[in-house]
Amino acid sequence: MPTSIIPVQPIGRFAPSPTGELHLGSLTTALASFCHIKSLGGKWLLRIEDTDTERCDRQFTEQILIDLEALELHWDGDVIYQSERIDIYNDYLSSALRPLTYGCQCSRKDLEQYWAQEIPDKTYEEINQVQPPRQRYPRCCVKADLNRQQHKLRIQLPDYSIGFNDGIQGLQWNNPQQTLGDMVVSRQDGMINYILAASLDDGLQQITHIMRGLDILPMTTAQISIMHAARLPAIDHWYHLPLICHPDGQKLSKQNLAQPIDTRDPSQLIAVALQLLQQPAVDKDTPTNMLKQAIAQWDNTPLQGKQQLHLPK
Repeated sequence: MPTSIIPVQPIGRFAPSPTGELHLGSLTTALASFCHIKSLGGKWLLRIEDTDTERCDRQFTEQILIDLEALELHWDGDVIYQSERIDIYNDYLSSALRPLTYGCQCSRKDLEQYWAQEIPDKTYEEINQVQPPRQRYPRCCVKADLNRQQHKLRIQLPDYSIGFNDGIQGLQWNNPQQTLGDMVVSRQDGMINYILAASLDDGLQQITHIMRGLDILPMTTAQISIMHAARLPAIDHWYHLPLICHPDGQKLSKQNLAQPIDTRDPSQLIAVALQLLQQPAVDKDTPTNMLKQAIAQWDNTPLQGKQQLHLPK
């Protein structure tokens, strides 16, 4: 008799950074990832990406949880806090990822001086506009064998093109070494880089479907590389959502002072977010009933190939 194959349950996640409250852009990401994974019969996990101790704040974390509950976007299982998992990330840096990482003592001033010599007719700011320094690190320390505990750590990303199919943006090819270079994955003070923590946690949580903002797309091949090097299961399906923008094209973001969502009328918020995501209209009802209808008719097709979704004027 043929061996039966047990299907793997789809697992998605929403992973906000508590550097501010949820705004309409982050709400659409949460709603899209929730409706999509639930339309597949999967689990929706919540992970708080709070490794940046300088910018993250516990009060923002608490407000994010309150807002998601008000919208009845109920997550499965326990909330994961990255700030409580630093030892896990460091274990990977000292084991599976150790051959790819090295200590680095280069400061911003060192890199300014380096590029001033390499391109004397351009200012450091002009160089950054073409290719930010983190994308152009000249690998000064790669063979220096510096003490790993006393310096920042960089990871050597592969210097070849990696391809993956994005369910919204289509086929993607990118060379992570040319795009990001040798990224800093751990600062000298021990702070863990976002993409390292996200890569390890996505593997450890057995995430199968990732739906997130288009601004993270350039880091995806780096994540694929890190997960492979760490011997963690690969992501089966990628989806990078168009960015929510003002009518003038400016991205809606915390940096641009996007207003926090007001959950006093959660049903209206859900209706607005679904309209932005170009989903079929749902009946105005309780959040639970609206979400059930949105899940039943979820469709990625209207989003495919789009890079921006604009707020109404």
